[in-house]
Amino acid sequence: MSGILYFVPTPVGNLEDMTFRAVKVLKEVDYILCEDTRTSGVLLKHYEISKPLKSYHLHNEHTATEKVINDLKSGQNIAIITDAGTPGISDPGYLLAKAGSDHNVEMICLPGATALIPALVVSGLPNNEFLFAGFLPPKKGRQTKLKQLAEEKKTIVLYESPHKINTTLEQIKEFFGEETKVSLSREISKKFEETKRGTINELIDFSKSKTLKGEIVLIVNNTIK
Repeated sequence: MSGILYFVPTPVGNLEDMTFRAVKVLKEVDYILCEDTRTSGVLLKHYEISKPLKSYHLHNEHTATEKVINDLKSGQNIAIITDAGTPGISDPGYLLAKAGSDHNVEMICLPGATALIPALVVSGLPNNEFLFAGFLPPKKGRQTKLKQLAEEKKTIVLYESPHKINTTLEQIKEFFGEETKVSLSREISKKFEETKRGTINELIDFSKSKTLKGEIVLIVNNTIK
């Protein structure tokens, strides 16, 4: 009988955001796939979880997936976690989910932490219909992607890193217009969590006035202005 593959969300900031069920699953599986075993080790130690850890990240997922599928077929139960958030959402996990589907492996994704939903809720922008675009292409295809997103008349959700945020805000202004309303959230669920709302020009001024740290979620209102 085949085992079960669990996709287990981990906190995006505060370690206390871990669910009881997530801890229980991680204590019961045969081993845990980690994006970075050092980062995950801090969380697992906090919850007294001592299971074998195996690296599973963007640089080895193509070669590691077959072994994981074979272990599942042999009856082992396996969990995958990433450094923060839900596996497969702008993090390793999609290839494994696809392989699990192709091989009819039972898969369960636990509900839990992800950065985009808290940022969307507190943005105060329309959230009845939104498009999650994750990280923009770093170079090639970036402007093409922005042009495509600007055609979507709904709220757009983007992830961005601190060292690219100023460039991205300027490009949002270029492709979405000066009257576009934007919300910027960073350090979600951490001590210095912060959300700034306003027009794109106000957000540009805010971003340039200080050095932003931590992963950033941008909510762009592209509904009827």
